[in-house]
Amino acid sequence: MRIGTLRRGRASETAPGVTATARLDRRTKNLTKRLRPGEIAVIDHVDIDRVSADSLVAGKVGAVVNAAPSTSGRYPNLGPGILVEAGIPLVDGVGKEVFTKLKEGVTLRVEGNKVYAGDEVVAEGVEQTAETVAEAMAEARAGLSTQLEAFAANTMEYMKRERALLLDGVGVPDVATRIEGRHVLVVVRGYDYKEDLQALRPYIRDYRPVLIGVDGGADALIEAGYQPDMIIGDMDSVSDSVLKCGAEVVVHAYADGRAPGLQRVQDLGVDAITFPASATSEDIAMLLADEKGASLIVAVGTHATLIEFLDKGRGGMASTFLTRLRLGGKLVDAKGVSRLYRSRISTLALVLLVLAALVAITAALAVSTAGHIYLDLLVDQWDSFVFWLENLFS
Repeated sequence: MRIGTLRRGRASETAPGVTATARLDRRTKNLTKRLRPGEIAVIDHVDIDRVSADSLVAGKVGAVVNAAPSTSGRYPNLGPGILVEAGIPLVDGVGKEVFTKLKEGVTLRVEGNKVYAGDEVVAEGVEQTAETVAEAMAEARAGLSTQLEAFAANTMEYMKRERALLLDGVGVPDVATRIEGRHVLVVVRGYDYKEDLQALRPYIRDYRPVLIGVDGGADALIEAGYQPDMIIGDMDSVSDSVLKCGAEVVVHAYADGRAPGLQRVQDLGVDAITFPASATSEDIAMLLADEKGASLIVAVGTHATLIEFLDKGRGGMASTFLTRLRLGGKLVDAKGVSRLYRSRISTLALVLLVLAALVAITAALAVSTAGHIYLDLLVDQWDSFVFWLENLFS
């Protein structure tokens, strides 16, 4: 039965649990673009990653109903813990049939491990708490060695498949943007990208690097007040307005040349070139910058640790490891820059300190002989200035 005629709007304030409008999408990344604060997100996301969880928290979602297990046990994914720590109810494993039972915009109530539409239970799963998440994380860490072996196998396979690109830059397209001898800032809308972009403002102002946005990273640059020079990616998360901002567009294609995102770009009337590779979009952005002669590559929001590679949920993340090996010292990871340079003294404390110093200096001058002399000089200078103004307008 499809539930499409259910009561919309807010339920009784006395009803237990969370009651709100439901938004449905099998892809969390797409759903977060239209979620409003307080609404219930219905997703189908195995192993919720940190980026997705951060987006849901930032959107002030009321509750999350997941058709799939939020933690499969393959590796200790970070998303469920972020949601639970933020106080967002999370019910997972409710089954994929929830997408056939529910309709976008219906009013749902999430209580415990059950999802209600009116008085009817339409889905039932596992309610995640801090205890259940911690237990799942402990089990996942125990089996991490298996994932490590798979990661190593993927890395070797990728190295065999893309050795021409990695070693000799074969397949890197020609671009109009001048990169030779310049710094390049590659921005991915990943972990801590906002804080690191803010911390890098003095660097961007002084060095004026080439700004490359990887998919949604281009939106991140615009939001931070910058104009991207180049947009690279499969074009699944960058906005239409940013695609038309005038930046050079490089569409990431599959190794066989297919580029699903190219049609979208062309429909917007934007010229684009393709870059076929089995690597991730952030990796081809770095490889392109390196091949075109960048003197330094600064990465914002990219993936650096094994857990982050696995948390991304792609076998292709093995390319990131090899890409970083190739770039070596030319690559500077900006992850954590905001924490490294975060001041321990607040702005308010600095202002109060300056005011206190001025008061102390004024008091010292007021009670000293030298202070009286300086004060008399200032009064004389002021009188002379007033006299000059009077003569000027008389």
